[in-house]
Amino acid sequence: MGIKAALPKYEVYLYNTVVCLALFWATSWILEASSSSANRKTFKSTVRPGWYYFGRRMDTADLEWMMWFSTFRAHILFALSGHVLFAKICSMLAPQHRSLVYMAYGLLAVWTSMGWTYVTLMLSHCILLYSISLVKLRWLCFVTGLATLATFKCEPFVSWQADFVEGDYELRHVLFYGGCGFTIMRCMSFALENCERKDGNYSIMELLKYNFYLPFFYFGPIMTFDKFYVQANKSDLSRKDREMWDIGLQGLIHLGAIVLVDVLFHFMYILTIPTDMKLLKHLSDWAVVGLAYSNLVYDWVKAAVMFGVINTVSRLDHLDPPKPPKCITMLYVFAETHFDRGINDWLCKYVYDYLGGKHDNVLQELVATLCTFGVTILWLGPCEVVLIWAFCNCFGLNFELWTAKFFSMEPFASLEMSMSEGTSRRIRAAFNTFNFWTIVLYNILALNSLDFAKLVAKRLLLKGFPVTTIMVMFVTYCLIQVIKERERRQALIDDPDPIPPPAPPTAPAAASPAAAQPVVEPGKEKAE
Repeated sequence: MGIKAALPKYEVYLYNTVVCLALFWATSWILEASSSSANRKTFKSTVRPGWYYFGRRMDTADLEWMMWFSTFRAHILFALSGHVLFAKICSMLAPQHRSLVYMAYGLLAVWTSMGWTYVTLMLSHCILLYSISLVKLRWLCFVTGLATLATFKCEPFVSWQADFVEGDYELRHVLFYGGCGFTIMRCMSFALENCERKDGNYSIMELLKYNFYLPFFYFGPIMTFDKFYVQANKSDLSRKDREMWDIGLQGLIHLGAIVLVDVLFHFMYILTIPTDMKLLKHLSDWAVVGLAYSNLVYDWVKAAVMFGVINTVSRLDHLDPPKPPKCITMLYVFAETHFDRGINDWLCKYVYDYLGGKHDNVLQELVATLCTFGVTILWLGPCEVVLIWAFCNCFGLNFELWTAKFFSMEPFASLEMSMSEGTSRRIRAAFNTFNFWTIVLYNILALNSLDFAKLVAKRLLLKGFPVTTIMVMFVTYCLIQVIKERERRQALIDDPDPIPPPAPPTAPAAASPAAAQPVVEPGKEKAE
């Protein structure tokens, strides 16, 4: 079944209508639950006074969002504004040295915020992995990098290294782990790229330029060294048509998303309600299902805004950063379930694609996914929830390959070829419906809690069966068809179908039979 398979317009309109009505219905239940539960004792720690003049309280359960866009937004904006200013001056006066200026400003900013001992700690990790990369053994670089990353996940190494940070302020903890984790991943990328280089080695200065680029240092995303090296050292700094307009528009969209989330937090307490299990047991099935879906959508919005602001700054520096994460609404296959494209690109390049090859061999795919999620567990920090999440997603990724292999055999392959493209698309969407909710349930583990994921599964599959189960699955089926329609239109834009040649001219209808079939002389016919 091709991606360009079309459905009748009335059918697509029906799917869009059903999805919109279901979203409004679930939202109304969440609004009612938020309004009626605002004064609960369990909400006092997270639902705090917000818009005083409107009498609305605000959901402050996400400490990360509150920290970025309330407490420390001035500090972050100040540091990034200084980077943009110095980068612009350098690109005008000495564009060939701009990567050196990026490194100098990044070192100064890290030194100012975390102290010279922290800078020394980061430099020691860079020197260690640079020295290992000179041996040009991939497995040694991997072992050293992962062992170094593990020192930030287990005691007593964490406490010992944390003492290198000067000062005692609220942002210290986040900056410490963010800077250390991303530094190790960048150093491993540099070491692995250095192993692949045939003629000589990259200099350690290139590693420092790569690691201390301030917009990526603390919060990511990770750009692999090969891409950063080419883009940061290119001499042509000309921009495409309307590129600055696109960058400005991107910044305005992120600002609008921040305002929208702020409004949402004052009316729907989607983050606080899932923490109150007693309240969840009294909510309707639609409210619980809507909370699960809205939590994943919010997490995507948060990641898109946080990475988007940083990506906007890097685009001003003539870099092409990793794209924002794909919205959870658009995901119905495990192969695309990644919230951080930078980490995903890193894992695919150095682990998943390297071990999995073409991803058509079952055994190779199993080894590749196990190693990929093993690195992911170490990156996130081993714990019960992370282990369950990794196991479920690893199984889902392999199960997709097993299912594809099974249905590519006879008689299923011939059966699909015999049916129309529209019928094939409907059957595939029905299977994708169950896949979609599997992805939702697996990722709720990482975002909320194991208890909330169990409750959603029970409401969806057991307690709500068959009414809630059938209705939710039908709405999800409509959503999958809406997504497939969007993908179809995008495929037609990216790869338009060839225009058929014009039909040969026909004789006029009023022409006589003699004129329509003229008598041709034998000599003339032969010449023609």
